[in-house]
Amino acid sequence: MLKQEILKKALEWSGVITAIVYSLLVASNTGYEVLGFTLLLISALAIGLWALLCKHYGILLLQFFYASAGIIGVWRWL
Repeated sequence: MLKQEILKKALEWSGVITAIVYSLLVASNTGYEVLGFTLLLISALAIGLWALLCKHYGILLLQFFYASAGIIGVWRWL
């Protein structure tokens, strides 16, 4: 039980931190957009798994959109 709680916190906070860095990279328009979109995808996967484990299905649905946007963003920049 404790291990699952630690996993949930790790997924939640790693998703949040990567989303913050992603937002700053894309907004800065400094040429690191592909890295930013990669971080968006990582963030969406982490928060999506957290949402699934915590049964937050609305957030999980939102993460499918964010993951799709991350994939499209990386694809367009490569």
